[in-house]
Amino acid sequence: MTTALAEKGLAPAPAPDADRRGRRGLDDGVPRRQIYLPLALYLLFTLIPFYWMLLFALRPAGSTSLVPWPMTGEHFAKVWNERSFGTFFQNSMIVGVSSLVMTTVVALAGGYALARFDFRIKKGFMLALLASQFIPGALMLVPLFEIFKNLQMINSLGSVVIAETVFQLPLSMILISGFIRNVPVSLEEQAWVDGCGRFRAFCAVVLPLLRPGLIAVGSFAFVHSWNHFLFALMFLSSQDKQTIPVGLNTLIGADSVDLGALAAGGVIAAVPVVIVFAFIQKWLITGFSAGAVKG
Repeated sequence: MTTALAEKGLAPAPAPDADRRGRRGLDDGVPRRQIYLPLALYLLFTLIPFYWMLLFALRPAGSTSLVPWPMTGEHFAKVWNERSFGTFFQNSMIVGVSSLVMTTVVALAGGYALARFDFRIKKGFMLALLASQFIPGALMLVPLFEIFKNLQMINSLGSVVIAETVFQLPLSMILISGFIRNVPVSLEEQAWVDGCGRFRAFCAVVLPLLRPGLIAVGSFAFVHSWNHFLFALMFLSSQDKQTIPVGLNTLIGADSVDLGALAAGGVIAAVPVVIVFAFIQKWLITGFSAGAVKG
C-alpha cells in the first residue's frame, strides 16, 4: 500500500534496502547458507553420538554394519532382565519425581519470601545462594555422608532425594524468586481486599501465573536427579537400591565392555529425558525467559 501511495505521490517511496530487509525477515541481509550451514553442522555433531548409541543397541552382537539391520532387541532384554535395569529404572524414577516435588515446593516457599519480604540479611542470603553454585558436589559428600550415617539413612533412596534437593535448591530459589517478582503485588493486594489471606491469595492469584516457571524448575530438578551419578554411588550400596547411572557403570568391566548392553542401557536412560523435554519444551523456554526479565 505504501508503494502504491508513493506512485500517486501521496507517500514517500520506501528505501530499497528497507524493502529488501522486510522481505528477508529476520535474515537482515545475511545469506541463508551462513545460517543453515552452521546449524546443520551442529545438528550433525550432536546426532552422531545418538545414532552410534542406537546402532550398537539395535544391531546383533558381533555385527560391524553401519546400519542397524536386521534389528534385534537382545541387548535391551539382557540389560532389563539380566542386569536388573527394571529395578534401576524404578529407583531412578522414585528419586527423580521425589526430588522434583521437594525441590519445587521448598523453592517456591523460599522464592516467595525472597521476592515479597524485606529482611536484614536478604542481600547476604542471596549472595550465599549464588556463591553456593561454585561449590562442587563432591565437596558435599563427606558432611552429607556423616549426616546420613548418624540418621541411619545410608543405603536408602531418601538420602539421595535429600542430597539432590539440597544441591538444587539454591538455583531453584533464585529462579522462582525472579518469576514471582514478575507478578505484580497489586494482584495479591486486590485479593486481600476481597477477604483472602496471604496463603489463599497466593494459591488463587500468584500460583497459576507461575506455571511456566514451576515447569522449568521442576524439569531441571528431575533431569539433574535422573542423570546424577555421584550421590547414588556414594549413598547406595546394595544393587536393589541403585539407580540407572550407577547401573550403567556396572556394565563396564575391568577387562572388557559389553558395548551392546551399554548402548541399550544408555537408550533406556535417555528415553524419559527426551520425553520430558519433548512435552515441556515450550513451557521450559517461556519459564526461563520469564525468570530472566527481573530480579
